[in-house]
Amino acid sequence: MIKVSDYMVQRLVELGVKHVFMIAGGGAMHLNDSVGRSREIEYICNHHEQASAIAAEGYARTSGQLAVVIVTSGPGGTNTLTGVIGQWLDSVPVLYISGQVKRETTIESCRELGLRQLGDQEINITDIVRPVTKFAAIIKHPEEAGVLMEKAIHAATSGRPGPVWLDVPLDVQAAMVDEGLLRGYEPGRQGPEFDREELRQKVAETVQLLKKAKRPVFLAGHGIRIAGAQELFLDVVEEMGIPVVTSFNGFDLMPTAHALFAGRIGTVGQRAGNFVLQNADVLLSVGSRNNIRQVSYNWRAFARAARKTMVDIDPAELKKPSVSPDIPIHADARWFLEELQAQLRETTLPDWESWREWCRERRVRYPAVLPEHRQSQLINPYHFMEMLTESLGEGAIAVAGNGTACVTLFQAGVVKPGQRVFWNSGCASMGYDLPAAIGACFAGGRKDVICLAGDGSLQMNIQELQTVAHHRLPVKLFVLNNQGYISIRQTQDSFFGGRHVGCDASSGVSFPDVRKVAAAYGLPAGIIDNPGEMRERIERVLTTPGPVICEVRLDPGYRFNPKLSSECLPDGRVVSKPLEDMYPFLDRREFKSNMLVPEWEPEE
Repeated sequence: MIKVSDYMVQRLVELGVKHVFMIAGGGAMHLNDSVGRSREIEYICNHHEQASAIAAEGYARTSGQLAVVIVTSGPGGTNTLTGVIGQWLDSVPVLYISGQVKRETTIESCRELGLRQLGDQEINITDIVRPVTKFAAIIKHPEEAGVLMEKAIHAATSGRPGPVWLDVPLDVQAAMVDEGLLRGYEPGRQGPEFDREELRQKVAETVQLLKKAKRPVFLAGHGIRIAGAQELFLDVVEEMGIPVVTSFNGFDLMPTAHALFAGRIGTVGQRAGNFVLQNADVLLSVGSRNNIRQVSYNWRAFARAARKTMVDIDPAELKKPSVSPDIPIHADARWFLEELQAQLRETTLPDWESWREWCRERRVRYPAVLPEHRQSQLINPYHFMEMLTESLGEGAIAVAGNGTACVTLFQAGVVKPGQRVFWNSGCASMGYDLPAAIGACFAGGRKDVICLAGDGSLQMNIQELQTVAHHRLPVKLFVLNNQGYISIRQTQDSFFGGRHVGCDASSGVSFPDVRKVAAAYGLPAGIIDNPGEMRERIERVLTTPGPVICEVRLDPGYRFNPKLSSECLPDGRVVSKPLEDMYPFLDRREFKSNMLVPEWEPEE
C-alpha cells in the first residue's frame, strides 16, 4: 500500500524530475509533506504562485523537460493563471498539481445545485483552467491517481506541448491505495498524429519550389527547439545554402555571425530581416505560428511574392484566417527536417550566392544599433543590449521581460553558439523576467543567468528577490530604469498628443530606488549611468560571484525603432504598412532600391 501523495511524488522521481516550484498550503499539505520527504527532488519555495508558475516555465525552456508546480486550493491555484496562459500560448510543458478540499465538501460533489462554494477556500480550479490547458482533471478516487497522472504527463509532453492540471482533494492525497490498482495509461495512438506518406509528398512539392527559387528564405521558429532539432536545422540550412530569418521566439536558434543569418523579422524586427523576408519568392516557415506580432495586421502583404510552405505540429495554426500557406504541412519540425534533408540529398539546388550576398548587404546597410545610439550622452538601450550580449560567452543563459528588455534585445542582441535566450511571447506579461530567471538558474545547474527586467516589470514579482537571496542564486539582474512604462508612454504620445495616464511618476505611478531595494534583500548592487563606463561595469557584474543587481539608468526619451507603423493616406484612411516599410520611413528612392518585388498598394 502507498499513500497517493507519495505515489505522485515517486512517479515524478521516475520521470527524472529534480525540482518542484511551490508554495506550501493547508489544501496541499500531504503533497507538501511527500515532496519534503523526497531525497531526489528539491522543492523551491517562491513568494507568489504566479512566480512559481513562471519559474517553472523558465525551468522547462532551459532544460527542455517537464516542469512541475504544486499549489494549494483556492487562490493558490488562481494565482498561477498568468503563467499557465503564457505556457498555453508558447507551448511549454508544465504539470500543475493543486491541493483541494475534501471530496465531500467540493461543489463537484453536488454540481446540480449550482453552488459557488461549499468547502473552505474552495474553487473549482479545473473548470477555470480547462480552456488554457491540454488536460485538466480532479482525482475523484484514489485508484484514478495513476491513470490521470499518466494522461496529464502524456498530454503535456506530446504533440504541441503545453500546461496540464491535476486537482487532488485532501482525502485523496492522504488515501492509502494498492499500487497494483494504480493503472497506467496507454495512448490510443502512438507516435505523431500526421501521415508519413502525405509528409513525403508535400516535402517533394516543396523541393520542386526550391529548385525553381531565386530568392528563397527559411523562417526558423521556436518549434524547431521544441522538437529538439536545433542541430539538425543548422545542418539542413547549411546543406541548402538558404538565407535564414528568425522569429520572435526563435531568437537564439542561429548565431548572429553565421554566414546564412539574414536577420530577425516582425513588427519589432530588424529592417534588414524584413527586407529579406518580403523579397522572398519561396518561404519555408518551420515551427513558427506566424502570429500577428510577426506578420502584422496587414498580413495579406506578408511575404506576398513568395510561395509559402508552412510546417506546424498544430493543424489549427495552418488554417487560421491570416497567413494562408500554399503548402501546409502538419508535422513535427524534426520529422519534416529529416524528410527534407533526405530528399535534398537526392537532388541539386540552385546556387543562391547572389541572393545571399544581397541579404548580407542589407544587414550591413541597416544595422540595429546606429551611430547615434552609441554617441548618446545617456544610456541608449540598443547600445546597452549590443554591448551586454557581446560580453556574454557561448552557452550563456539570458531571460528577458516584456517591453524594452525583449524588444531591444531582439533587435540589437548578439547571439552566440549554444546560448539559451528567451522571453514569453504569447502572454508577454510584466513580472515574467525574475521568476523565469530563477527557474532557468535551477535548470542550468545554478550557473550564471542574465536577467533583463524593466523597472516597471520588476515590481510585479519583486518579492522573488528573496528567493534569489535565500538560495544565493547567481542571477545577474539588470534593471532597465526608464522611469516608468516606456511602451505605454510611447503609445500615449502617438495617440493622445502626449497626455500621460499611469505611465510615470508625473502621471500616477512611481518606482523605488533599486539599490535601496537590493540592500533590503541583502544583495549587492551597482549602477550603469555613463556610456563611457558601460563595458567595464557590465564586465564587473558578469564576473562578480553570486547574485548581483545592476540598475541601468536609461535615457527616458528613447523610442523603439525601427518599428512597423500605420500611415494616414490623403483620403483620410489609416492603413497598416507592410513589414518592409518600417518607421522611421526611408526616403522613397532608397526604399524602392531595396525592393525586388512590386510595391504594396493599399486595398480600396
